[in-house]
Order: sequence, then C-alpha cells, then structure tokens
Amino acid sequence: MMNERKTEALVRDKLRALGYNEPDNGITVEEQKSEIAKVKALLSKASKNAKGNAGYPEFIISNRKDTAFLIVFECKPDVKKHESTTRDKPIEYAVDGVLHYARHLAKHYTVLAVAVSGTTASAMKVSNFLIPAGSTEAKELVNESGFPVTEIISYDDYYRLASFDPDVAKKRHSDLLAFSKELHELIWTKAKISEEDKPLLVSGTLIALMNTTFMKTFGALPAEDVQEAWLGAIKKELDKADIPQAKKDTMLQPYSSIAVHPNLGKPDSRTAKEYPDGVFKEIISRICDNVWPYINVYHDFDVVGQFYGEFLKYTAGDKKALGIVLTPRHIAELFSLIANVGPESKVLDICAGTGGFLISAMQHMLKKAVTEEERTDIKKNRLIGIENNPKMFALAASNMILRGDGKANLHQASCFDDAVIKAVKKMKPNVGMLNPPYAQSKSDAELHELYFVKQMLDCLEPGSMGIAIVPMSCALVPNPARDELLSHHTLDAVMSMPDDLFYPVGTVTCVMVWIAGQPHAKSNRKTWFGYWKNDGFVKTKNKGRIDQNGNWATTRDRWVEMYRNREVHAGESVTQMVTATDEWCAEAYMETNYTLLSKLDYEQVIKKFLMFNLMAGVADDANNAQDENEEGGAESTTPS
Repeated sequence: MMNERKTEALVRDKLRALGYNEPDNGITVEEQKSEIAKVKALLSKASKNAKGNAGYPEFIISNRKDTAFLIVFECKPDVKKHESTTRDKPIEYAVDGVLHYARHLAKHYTVLAVAVSGTTASAMKVSNFLIPAGSTEAKELVNESGFPVTEIISYDDYYRLASFDPDVAKKRHSDLLAFSKELHELIWTKAKISEEDKPLLVSGTLIALMNTTFMKTFGALPAEDVQEAWLGAIKKELDKADIPQAKKDTMLQPYSSIAVHPNLGKPDSRTAKEYPDGVFKEIISRICDNVWPYINVYHDFDVVGQFYGEFLKYTAGDKKALGIVLTPRHIAELFSLIANVGPESKVLDICAGTGGFLISAMQHMLKKAVTEEERTDIKKNRLIGIENNPKMFALAASNMILRGDGKANLHQASCFDDAVIKAVKKMKPNVGMLNPPYAQSKSDAELHELYFVKQMLDCLEPGSMGIAIVPMSCALVPNPARDELLSHHTLDAVMSMPDDLFYPVGTVTCVMVWIAGQPHAKSNRKTWFGYWKNDGFVKTKNKGRIDQNGNWATTRDRWVEMYRNREVHAGESVTQMVTATDEWCAEAYMETNYTLLSKLDYEQVIKKFLMFNLMAGVADDANNAQDENEEGGAESTTPS
C-alpha cells in the first residue's frame, strides 16, 4: 500500500528548497492544523466524510504581508488518484480534496489550492487552482502566457500569479474602496487631519513601511515617538533615491507637517481609551494590514491616486471649484492604448497630479519590455512629469517610489517655467498625456485648458502624439488658443466622452488627440471624431462609477481599433475637415444611426414631448390666471 507520508515529505522538502521556511520572511507553514482563529472556524465542519467534524488539508500557508491570502496542499500517494472526473470525491482524490477545503476557506480568504500526488519527485503530479474570496468556482492557475502551472512554485510566484486574476483584482479593488471609506472616517473623526493632508498621510506611511526597521518596530514604539520615527523612515527611503538633494528636500517637506501634527502624538482624553497607543499607530497598523500588501505585487494599481480620489469624495463643497478633476483609472489606461506606448516611448505629463498617467504608461511599457535593461531604462529615463502643487508633487513622487523608480524625472514647478521646459525638451519626449487644471472662471483666460495642451505639444518631438482630456467647451467655444494650436499642430481626433465620466463632479469632457509640430492646414487631413458616450460604467451609491457588468475591456478594445483604423460608422464616428472656428465634436457632423432606435425610444421621446406640452399648458394657465387677478385688482382700486 502506498504511503501518503512520502508525498507529504516531497512537498515539505520542496517548500523548504523554495524558501518557505526561511526565518523572518513573514511566511507561516502549518501542517494538518492551524492556529489562525478564522481558519479554525471555517474548517471546524470541513471533514471530508461530511459528518460535520473538523478537517484540515496537509499544509496551510499564510503570510503577514497579506493575511487574506492562503495556500493549501492536499496530498495523495497514487497519481491515479490525482483527480476524479466529477471532482466530488474528496476522500479519495487529491484535487477533489484540496478544492473541498479551499471552498470552505474561500468564504473569507482568496485561496491557492495545490493538489499533489505521487511518491517520487520524477512521478509527482501537481495541479494548482485559484478560488477568489467569496466565490466557489475553482480556476486553474495559469502563468502570464496563459499556460497552466503544473509544479510547486515559490510563494512570491504564487502570489503574483494569483494577484492578476480578474476576479481577484475585482475583489481587491472593492476591498480597497471599502477600506478607504473606513480609513477616512478614522482619520477625520479621531485625528482631524485636513482633506489635502489625508492622502499624504497614506502615501507617507506606505513609504515608511518600505523601511524594514520601521515596519518591524513601529508597533513597539511609545505613541509620542511614532511621528518622529515615521518621518525618519521616509527620509531614509528618499535618501536611497538617485536624485539631487534639493528634490529630496522638496519631496520630504509636505510630510513634515504631518510629523508634528498634534492629534497624531500622545493620545488625549478623547482617544486614549479607544486607542491607548495613539491614533497614529492605529492608522499605520491598518494601512500596513489593508494597503501595504498591494504595493509589492499589484504594480498596475495606482493605490495613492485611488485613495486621493476616494478621500476627495468626502471633501465638503464642489471639487470642480478647486480645479481638481482626477482622471479615472480606465481613462488613463485608454490613453496608453491610444498612444500605443512601448519601451521606445518617452511619456510626458506636464500636470502630473498623483502620477496616474505616468503609472499607467509605465505599466504598459513594462509589459512590452523584453530585457531587464529595457525595464530599467523605462523606469529611469522614459517617464517625465511636472507638478506645481508641492503636496500633489509629493504624492506623484511617492507613487513612483512605491513602484521602484521613475521619480528622477519628476519636477516640482510650473509647467510654464522656462528652465524646466528647457530641461524637459532635452529629454525629447515623444508621447504627451494631459488632464489640465480646469479653468475656474471665464476670467482665467491665461489659464485656459487649451494653453496647457499647447504647452505640452510644444515640448514634444515633431510628429509625436499628444492626448488631452478637457472640458467639452474647449471643443465648442471660440478661443484664441484654438488658432494657436492649429497653427503649429494637427488635430488628429476628438472623442466625446460620457457625460458623467467624472461623477460626482459634473464636468462633460472630450479627449483630443494631436500630432505635434505639424500645422493643421499643412497636414490637409480630416479629423476623426468618435462618439464615445457609453463606456459601460454605471453609477452606484457607495462605489461611484464602476464597470459593474464587466463590459469595459470589450468597449475599450473596440474604441481603440476604431480610432487606429479611422473607421466611420453611423452613430459612432465620422471624419470632417475643421478649422479653428468650427465645432470639434462628433455630434456636429455625425449621421444618426436609425437602426439603433427602438419602439421604446420613440415612446419615451413622445412621452417627454407630451409631458413638456402638459407642463407648458399648466404654466400658461397659471400665468393667465395671475394676469386676470392683477387686472381685477387694478380695477377695484380705481376711484369711482
């Protein structure tokens, strides 16, 4: 009879060889038991014989850096008992058994389930499955090329491959949104940190946690020493950057005010009972548990920008009045696809904000890189940003630091500063991306959005592509900037974007694509106009606009294909020769596609028309009655 202990020994040796048992790596390997309370509760009735007793897989692996992720192993000595055709015989088969346990654990955890059979290394058979938290569906684990993983791999490799599963990513995003609201409440009610400093507190904490010493020791520090240690850890991480000292000082300055904030020090009478070690330590602990796991693995995720956007939702007043209109993440992604960025691109954003465009571009560029030399070159030389606001600059710089590099070419200055622009032009950028500050009044003539667009295009190499998302008024209302732009650059395309794209801010926008250094008249070509009003996102009460039905990827790919091929479809796109005095939007030239109209569309329009007439009639009757009353009143006061 085959011995299952031999299979377990093979797995144990493999885990040891892959570094799972290395000291101080944060990984815990438990065998046929667990000391994790939640795991014990979930497996308390998970026996494979369905008698309601506790049951445990052979190995349960957890890690401090992400306590919501588990790896579990089930072993069988006979490779013939690796997997049943129905996967419903957990006592007899390795795959059936590990999926049985994983589904119990997936009620709370994202689970990587590993089935192993065989008693020798050469005969050993391995299957890997992923069950996202909250799901019961097991997916075969695949690598970046889509091929199944059929061996036991390192923890970091398991974690990386599991991280990019669409369902796991969706759950991750949802969890981060929920936590951002929770963190906002804690920071606002207990620490009284200002709106603009909240995202700095998050980004600074993430940088501080990069410092191994701080991460290991902050929990043991007295409350009054945490702020000083926090700022010291940030400084140490900034000192590692290969950039001028003046830029390091500029980056550090916004964090200094948080390091002396009175409400983050020793607990006062309001918070001492609830947080005896101080509210700052509580904030750091929560960020460490709930946000830090994203940093080392989820490089496609703009964590700092996400928190900035989420915190902004809770800011009192009109965000547009502040000139703050943050670019949605999927639009930053769309820009990179329109520009078709790659390892040869040099991307410029002269109003970098939190760095969303640069991070999206970097991710797309890295995907196309082949060698490590190309990857290093992308991070070090091919991302260029300018941001005038010191605090926003610190956020952008921290965003890049958390991704390993890219901060060397960030400039804290006005994008109209001649010295900075001269330095930028020397780098010869060939792709521009821009979401300019939106003019806060008609008197801001010199700060019109199109002058920012022109400044970006003037920095690019001739023939390069510059993309900007601007208010629709820029495409409709006459302005001297339109003449200046067309005198030096070509308007290649304009896409009308969803009306509620920036919800809850009510700014209607369009995307303009320009070819730099080629006067529009000399190009003698038609501009392509796209009617991109439906991106598939829906407004929700607590999460804002989200891709609830998963349609964005299909919509995005169709939009990009239409633009690249300059396709013309009734109701979707059109080409038109335009000048500075014309309207630059699809609605002005596009033919209606009547085949898309349904009976319901007609009925709704007729109902609206009838309702309009009805209300207009009511208003007329009311006005007539008021006129009669006024006339009657006048007559009654006339002397006889």
